[in-house]
Amino acid sequence: MRKTFIHFLWKAFFAVLLFAAAAFAAIWFGLIGYMPDLEELQNPISRSATQVFSADGKVIGTWNYNRENRILVSYNNLSPHLVKALVATEDERFYEHSGIDFIALGRAIVKRGIMRQQSAGGGSTITQQLAKQLYSETAHSKLERLLQKPIEWVIAVKLERQYTKEEIVAFYLNYFDFLHNAVGIKTAANTYFNKEPRDLNVEESATLIGLCKNPSLFNPVRYPDRCRERRNVVLAQMQKAGYLSKAECNEYSDKPLVLDFHRTDHKDGAAPYFREFLRHYLMAKKPAREDYPSWNQRQFVIDSIAWQTDPVYGWCNKNMRKDGKPYNIYTDGLKVYTSIDTRMQKYAEDAVYQHVVKYLQPAFNRSMRSKPNAPFTSSLTPKQVRQILNRSMMQSERYRVMKAAGASDEEIREAFNKKTDMTVFTYRGEIDTVMTPMDSIRYYKSFLRSGFMSMDTKTGLVKAYVGGLDFTHFMYDMVMTGRRQVGSTIKPYLYSLAMENGFSPCDVAPNVQRTYMVAGKPWTPRNGSRARYGQMVTLKWGLAQSNNWISAYLMSKLNPHQFVNLLHEYGINNPEIHPSLALCLGPCEVSVGEMVSAYTTFANNGIRVAPLFITHIEDNDGNVIARFQPRMNEVISAESANKMLILMQAVINEGTGSRIRRQHNIPGEVAGKTGTTNNHSDAWFMGFTPQLVSGCWVGGEDRDIHFDSMTYGQGAAMALPIWAYYMKKVYADRSLGYSPDAKFDIPADFNPCYSGDNEMDEFEIDEVFE
Repeated sequence: MRKTFIHFLWKAFFAVLLFAAAAFAAIWFGLIGYMPDLEELQNPISRSATQVFSADGKVIGTWNYNRENRILVSYNNLSPHLVKALVATEDERFYEHSGIDFIALGRAIVKRGIMRQQSAGGGSTITQQLAKQLYSETAHSKLERLLQKPIEWVIAVKLERQYTKEEIVAFYLNYFDFLHNAVGIKTAANTYFNKEPRDLNVEESATLIGLCKNPSLFNPVRYPDRCRERRNVVLAQMQKAGYLSKAECNEYSDKPLVLDFHRTDHKDGAAPYFREFLRHYLMAKKPAREDYPSWNQRQFVIDSIAWQTDPVYGWCNKNMRKDGKPYNIYTDGLKVYTSIDTRMQKYAEDAVYQHVVKYLQPAFNRSMRSKPNAPFTSSLTPKQVRQILNRSMMQSERYRVMKAAGASDEEIREAFNKKTDMTVFTYRGEIDTVMTPMDSIRYYKSFLRSGFMSMDTKTGLVKAYVGGLDFTHFMYDMVMTGRRQVGSTIKPYLYSLAMENGFSPCDVAPNVQRTYMVAGKPWTPRNGSRARYGQMVTLKWGLAQSNNWISAYLMSKLNPHQFVNLLHEYGINNPEIHPSLALCLGPCEVSVGEMVSAYTTFANNGIRVAPLFITHIEDNDGNVIARFQPRMNEVISAESANKMLILMQAVINEGTGSRIRRQHNIPGEVAGKTGTTNNHSDAWFMGFTPQLVSGCWVGGEDRDIHFDSMTYGQGAAMALPIWAYYMKKVYADRSLGYSPDAKFDIPADFNPCYSGDNEMDEFEIDEVFE
């Protein structure tokens, strides 16, 4: 009987052994469970963040899967303390096994599986943990987790055959999620200690390795005492493994937990509006009309043009990887080299902040203090204000969530008018307060908005891009996404059409108010000044003074359809621009980016340069996979462009842009144009030198939010100073290479008064009366 039992045990043992071998063979060849192929094993961390570089070689941000800020680092860039802490704590025989530690595994089976000792420690090696992180889905039961283990053992063995121990350690630390969006050791070191991984000291390394057991449980921000205890456990393990002496262990254990914590976010880094715009731009899909709502068909046309003409737009979906799949900026670990210069970006952000936040916003708040409609204009009725607020309510996330949950309109309205605790934004930092959600909508609308862009006149390289004043709280981009009425900044396009049709800066026009017929109805344009009323004035004077009567007169002599076509040649792609006489005063909506690009035409001999946001892209192996060149088109002749330079320098030297000289003392050759729309709703300034074109818009979120007087509300007061502050800093930084000594490319013998077969002397005709 005993002999039979022994034979049974041996048979059972060999049967289990045979079954285990068959199971492992089936797992090895992918017959059971998921087994990554050779390519995946050779590239185990493919979901790495794309890094975004500035023109001056700095990493300005990352694009990542689920906003994971993973940036890979090599083993050589890891602190040796990190490696020692990891091995001592997670896998003391790491350098002795080939993926499976049978001693630790046996101990775990006996103590945890049979004796039920939960504190007996696990049997997983570092390589097995890496296999779990890389290839195992989240288990929903103990049985499911138990079935995953053999697959992870096999993957661990394959990883050990494919990689060195050093590479496995680097993979592990690069992949681990250390909480607070700190995925990977590089981001974790920066998030918790503001350091590079190679610079971490012993206690900092022990703190981060301590998180590997359970990052939520030992969260150093929420549970600092618990995290410190875990850090000291890691230090004790390092002493046990011989990496620290007892005295060193005691010394480090006595130290408090010291963090230099800042939450890492996809919004961090320079030029957040620019990076967010570029992220969407690169990943855009081919536009399909049905994907756009009926009220936004204009955007479908704009995106369709971009898809056809701009290689950067939708680049990821226009280009394929070696495996035939489109590129993905979130998972392919690309390096995107942009045109942004971090120094100029900072100067631009500082200029916008200095003028809008420190000067305009306080003035606006004072002007609204006693107005019941604040922040809306006094010309609105209470009913109109309620309508605007209700529209904003229905566009809010709170409204969408409540609507999706089945709340009635009455319940939603009641909730929006009930006071609640909330944290709101101020320029001095967030504050806790109590107000109704409806009041919070009105509160956030009280903040003025702005957009600014600067680009090289010859190459189109975008050097600075400020889409707003605070990306976290005001994410809407007012450079390339937002479009506002351009007012008088449209006039240079009109004048250039006149120059193309044989006019010259010295030609004269009657400075009188007239009535024109527009679509069968009388239209009488107004003007902000009656200076030289009744006189014959030159076109040069008319543009310098931004005179509406002269613009309307010119428009009446030209073809509105031809004007619309010319606007499209300037790169203004709004399909809703309709030909009419009133178009000469800028009622159409255009983006800051389009305006800046269009103005390169005047400084570039009639050649418009499209914005160039990216110079090249590299794959994760450092190979250049795309290069981008300036895109240009001829808009007007070089002669007309030179005439426009004469006209637009007069705006700065003797016209509405003269504050550039009088108040800001900007030297050198400068040309530009101010712009203000009806009721001071939009303030613009477009300015350029021979080397840089920059444009700025300032206004409210809604067109009914504005200053009620010209003192603050005009383009020369709201937008022009931003350009001036920016250019002062650019000129002061000699390392940038921009000089006030640069000259426009106007031939020395150029005669701006030559018009067709006529030569006119400006000084003779300046005094002609009607």
